[in-house]
Amino acid sequence: MTLVVVPVRFPPSSHSAATLREAVRVAEERDADLTILHVDLYQNSGGVSRSDLKRAVERRIGAVDRARYVVRRGFLVEETILEEIVAEKADVVVIGSKQAGRWRRMVQKLLSDPDIDSFLRSELDCTVITVEADGATTSNEAGESEADAPLPNDGDD
Repeated sequence: MTLVVVPVRFPPSSHSAATLREAVRVAEERDADLTILHVDLYQNSGGVSRSDLKRAVERRIGAVDRARYVVRRGFLVEETILEEIVAEKADVVVIGSKQAGRWRRMVQKLLSDPDIDSFLRSELDCTVITVEADGATTSNEAGESEADAPLPNDGDD
C-alpha cells in the first residue's frame, strides 16, 4: 500500500492548509493512505494529542478519508520528521516550502551539497513534493516541476 506523509504545524496555518490539501489530493490520486504528522518539541511542548491534531486539521480543511494522525515528540523537528518517514517507509512526502528550507539548512550542516531533494531521494527513496503558501507545488520526480504535472504510476498499487 502506498503511503503519503505530510508534516504540519499545530495549529495548522494557512500554509499548512495548502500543504494538507495537496497531500490529500496526492493520496486520493494514488489511492494511498495518509499520515498527518505533527512534531511536538520536548523543549517547547504544547501537549498536543492526536485528537487535538485531528480536530484542528478537520476545522481547517474538513474531514480526511484514510488519514492517520500522528504526534511525535522530539528535540529537532526535521530529524523527527525524517525518522518518521523512514520508519513508515513513506512513498511520498508532502512538505511546505518553509519546512523544505529548514531541511535544506539541516542537510547543509551535514553535507557540502545542500540539495534537499537529491538527499531525500537518495536517502529515503521517496517522492518529495514541496508546497508554497499559494498552493503551487514542485516535486523531486525526474522532469517534474509544474504544479499540474501528473504523478507517475510507480506500479506498486
